Amino acid sequence: MAVTIQDAARLIDGELHHVDEPLPISSFDHDSRRVRPGGLFACVRGERVDGHRFASQVVQAGASGLVVDHLLDLDVPQLVVPDVRASLGLIADLVHGHPSRALTTIGVTGTSGKTTVVYLLAKVLTDLGLATASIGTLTGARTTPEAPELQALMSDMVRSQIDAVAIEVSSHALALGRVAATRFKVAIFTNLGHDHLDFHRTVDTYRKAKAELFTRSYAEVSILNRDDEMGRELAESTDTKVLTYGLGDVTNLRLSGPVSEFDWRGCAVQLHLAGEHNVLNALAVASTAEALGYEPAAIAKSLSLVEAPPGRFEVVSSDGGVLVAVDYAHKPEALKASLKAARQVTDGGRVLVVFGCGGDRDREKRPRMGRVAAEGADVVIVTTDNPRSEHPADIVDAITAAIPDSVDLVVELDRARAIELSLDLARAGDVVLIAGKGHEAYQEINGERLDFDDRVVALDILGDQSP
Repeated sequence: MAVTIQDAARLIDGELHHVDEPLPISSFDHDSRRVRPGGLFACVRGERVDGHRFASQVVQAGASGLVVDHLLDLDVPQLVVPDVRASLGLIADLVHGHPSRALTTIGVTGTSGKTTVVYLLAKVLTDLGLATASIGTLTGARTTPEAPELQALMSDMVRSQIDAVAIEVSSHALALGRVAATRFKVAIFTNLGHDHLDFHRTVDTYRKAKAELFTRSYAEVSILNRDDEMGRELAESTDTKVLTYGLGDVTNLRLSGPVSEFDWRGCAVQLHLAGEHNVLNALAVASTAEALGYEPAAIAKSLSLVEAPPGRFEVVSSDGGVLVAVDYAHKPEALKASLKAARQVTDGGRVLVVFGCGGDRDREKRPRMGRVAAEGADVVIVTTDNPRSEHPADIVDAITAAIPDSVDLVVELDRARAIELSLDLARAGDVVLIAGKGHEAYQEINGERLDFDDRVVALDILGDQSP
């Protein structure tokens, strides 16, 4: 049966105006560019743009109704609610037929590791026979899409006979209600570090946003990292069923190369990712698969078959005895973990790191990134990341202010030249870690997205250097 605007009004206890009879909703969105005839448009107040400004435009485009926070001077059906953004998830879930309930929906949150866990989950569960899709950093512009897009994606998956979906759930998504009304079979917690304080303002607010996922209103089962302080706290406070994972679950751990080897539940795993942090990511996946009823031997075999996710300690070259890896690490804890992994890969050689910080956000982490790099690498090359509207030199100055004079430091604002310098300086046995952008194939500079892929740039330079 078609969902009507009356159904939406009853769900969120809103006030209807200019409606005399049942009004079917054929679609629902908050983006005026995606409005279709017969659809319901949500007038969301954003940081820069107020969706109410587009009300007349979307009505002319065929929208049959509006969700607003005050009655507009338009003779069109209007559902008035206190907070339009807060209603997005509930209405989208209703319009699309509650798709998360028809899927084995798995949510992954944490400061670092979300993308890797989601990627591995989709590959492993599909290999185990559960047709699995993913939603996250590698599939869209946002880590977690806005509610109308998220529910539409899951609805398409149901129609395509997908069995399960693994979703990256960011702290923004939880705070802004993007996953409101989504029901997760399993919620996974990776770790808590320093991130997004430009949005959340305090670590406590950031922590609370993450913790919200691990409640019965969202999830049935919580898979928690007990090696992380917040993971242990969640295990004590959540009202969901709890399963935990940690490095204590493995034996015979060997981290001497880009393949991490260990035994889990008595089964050998050869993980195509370096570092203890990625072993933890793999354990989150293994614990989830086990909770879904799969046998350890089958899980271990599937984990051993999966290649590294794009841009996650992705080895792009090992020619001449120099290992060159590209990693998305753009937060202090992630950079620290990647540098530790790089150190474990070296055979008595040095670690050289190339990195920067993004502009227009989270300025507090810049000196922390500098300190982490100074502590974890032998040679530190600071460059641009995505400076956006900021002057690159200002960002670099904030990073280098925390780097002691004793550190072997190079500053080069041209990222391609910085990568070239790192490769020129490297010698046999060294590891060059190019951090911060990972899979991204662009740089954002002064409002423009310029083509730039660390992996491609490094390979081009190495090709030019070949005999």
